[in-house]
Amino acid sequence: MRRSPNSNSLVFICFTIFSHALVAIAENPLAPALYVFGDSLLDSGNNNFLPTIAKANYLPYGVDFAGGVTGRFTNGKTVADYIGESWCQYNFLLLCSSQLGLPFAPPSINLFKSGTITGRNYASGSCGILPLTGSEFGKCLNLDDQVVLFQKTIEMELQPHFGSSKELSDYLSKSIFVINIGNNDYGGYLVSYVSKPNLMYTPQAFAQLLKDILSQRLETLYKLGARKFLVFEIAPIGCMPIVTRLVPHEGPCVEELNQVVSVFNDGLPAMLKQLTTSLQGSTFALGYFSKLGHDMITNPSKYGLGDTTDPCCIAANNGAWTCIPGLVSCSDGGRHAFWDGMHLTEAIYSTIGTRCFNDSSVCSPTIQQLVQG
Repeated sequence: MRRSPNSNSLVFICFTIFSHALVAIAENPLAPALYVFGDSLLDSGNNNFLPTIAKANYLPYGVDFAGGVTGRFTNGKTVADYIGESWCQYNFLLLCSSQLGLPFAPPSINLFKSGTITGRNYASGSCGILPLTGSEFGKCLNLDDQVVLFQKTIEMELQPHFGSSKELSDYLSKSIFVINIGNNDYGGYLVSYVSKPNLMYTPQAFAQLLKDILSQRLETLYKLGARKFLVFEIAPIGCMPIVTRLVPHEGPCVEELNQVVSVFNDGLPAMLKQLTTSLQGSTFALGYFSKLGHDMITNPSKYGLGDTTDPCCIAANNGAWTCIPGLVSCSDGGRHAFWDGMHLTEAIYSTIGTRCFNDSSVCSPTIQQLVQG
């Protein structure tokens, strides 16, 4: 007489299917590699190896990250981490939804080279588009430095790995390049803007300066083989504690300063469209970091957030600076918008990174469209 499978057998079968699905995702990423350029919003540990005081290599940074303290300027994962990773959800059926299905892009100057060809992270805290941005804190990797390091990655690691230039070209053309930079450039500019007498550029002139340089560096990446780009807006700086605790204002954000930054953000669509048109075979997507981030901060209940004005960690300078080493952070980081005085929590990055995959109101074209294009 045939016996019906018991509950233990069903659990084993489901677990086996689940495990195989995870392996399938890991072995079949949607893109061959993820290359990341930017500042502390994306830095995965490069500043650990640089002579700078702009570091996040201590608790409570990384308190919610599976790998612990890595140098990420947040409690957990960054937007780039969410874009690259894969995830599965088990309900009545096994529902797997992949982002790119790649491992986290390791820091480009990690002393222990992994030899990975699934991407690298060149982002560096405190740096920016302009060469001198962040130099007051020590050495960091500005955008020029990051592009040079990527070129060295090609010459020293990728070219020896691939059998032909065609294989290398095909690999680079299918890889995803994520860029989020300019936040620190505007941090310095807004200090001058608030103290008007020291203003060297009008908001329009400063935005144009940054866009011109950024456009040139993106074109350089294209010449090196990159074809699929995702460029994020500058974050809502006027909502950050480092601004709101120092500049008199009404409401959750200093909207006057957000308007100054919006001159740059509003000009990005036309700039990226021009690059897509002029650089044959390229696609430049725009990530609405400021738009979505601002909405999450000003309408927190829509996103399950509570506190969108105070940092979760005990931060120096009355909450306007980085976390004080070793002190305990708040117990509900998932409901906070800010981890310290300048950086957002994993809760914000999770929403932006995951929705960027197939929500055109967050990223346009979406990452899914970038991959398929």
